[in-house]
Amino acid sequence: MAAATWRYRGDPEAERPAALVRFANGKLQHPDSLRFTVYRNRDTAHPRKRHRRILVSETERLCYVGHNFGSEVMKCNSLCRYFVGVLDKNSGQMEVYNAEIFNMQPLLSDNLIPDDTKDYQTKSYREKMDLCIEAFGTSKQKRALSSRRMNAVGNDIVSTAVTKAAANVIDAKGVTALMQDVAQDDVQNISAFLPPCHEDVDRPEHVYKFEDILSPAEYEALRVPAATLANITAEELAKGAEERSHCSFVLEELKFLPTDEKSRDHKARCLWFLDTLIKFSHLKVIKKKHPMGPECPHIISRKLMKSFTSLTYNNGSIQNLISASMKAKITAYVIVLALHINNFQTDLTVLQNDMKLPESRILDVAKALRLRVSKAKGGPGLEDDQNHKLGTLSLPLPTQKAPEGQRKRKKMN
Repeated sequence: MAAATWRYRGDPEAERPAALVRFANGKLQHPDSLRFTVYRNRDTAHPRKRHRRILVSETERLCYVGHNFGSEVMKCNSLCRYFVGVLDKNSGQMEVYNAEIFNMQPLLSDNLIPDDTKDYQTKSYREKMDLCIEAFGTSKQKRALSSRRMNAVGNDIVSTAVTKAAANVIDAKGVTALMQDVAQDDVQNISAFLPPCHEDVDRPEHVYKFEDILSPAEYEALRVPAATLANITAEELAKGAEERSHCSFVLEELKFLPTDEKSRDHKARCLWFLDTLIKFSHLKVIKKKHPMGPECPHIISRKLMKSFTSLTYNNGSIQNLISASMKAKITAYVIVLALHINNFQTDLTVLQNDMKLPESRILDVAKALRLRVSKAKGGPGLEDDQNHKLGTLSLPLPTQKAPEGQRKRKKMN
């Protein structure tokens, strides 16, 4: 057993200024030629970590490392106290120091080249941190590192397998057939965002119930903001058309408000909510708590955020996003609300222009809603000779069919 003494940097009055070292693989022939380096934990406030030490020594043939913590620590340090005495031969006095026993283990590595740091300097920050965890990390950190590396290998294997499988499918089916399948899947995905459909009914207004679009509480909350539309004058209507403060569909329907007060109020509420839905669909990422302004009732704002947005994680925070699927859902609710306003026949092309959608998109939603689509000319906001599409909800509902030229795909179990 050999003794080594040192002073800690910045801590000349340390409690453990000396160490007793024992080499696990035998005795040293020239122990006086050894030099030791000590490392201590930087967390001096932690009652346990502040006493952790790592002792390192190097000979011509091997490197040795000893710890006073972890699984390799010697139990005798907790059972006994050790002291080292340094005798001054001139005065005959001895100074006594507290000491610990370190069991020095040889550090073996087949690829260790002490003087070659070129490879280390080229490593990324993550790779350097992984090396530190391997050498000095806790058991929990080492398990997490091992798990992360296993997951990375698994992801590479899965990615390679998926790429190979995709290539095989493309070779087998061809690009044209795959594009047709994607178009069919797109229509099927739209169906998942439609309002509840009641097929076994005797009247069109019961197929998509008004209560599924607006609950009684939501409908009541529209009374105050819709009063402006219910009492709109011809001058205000002309100004709104010039400033485009409302969508074309709403501006046209405001010209034909019923004279009956109850019916007029009902239509104004429906138009106000439809106009709000269309304006909401033009947004992408919702950054405000009340995106439609303070005049929008709280219950309506909550409905828009909860029913027509998707949660996404970006730059460390959760955001509300109007994704493509959510825009399809808004389109479906707008069409159904327009059907209730217009006696279950509505101009799809006007709604398409208001929502800034391609014609194929709104027709896909209309067909998924089981509407009968017909052609006509003229109409509000369109040229007299411009063809536009009318959507009609009538009973019995047309059966849903796969697009022509495609066979129905089988479900995979």
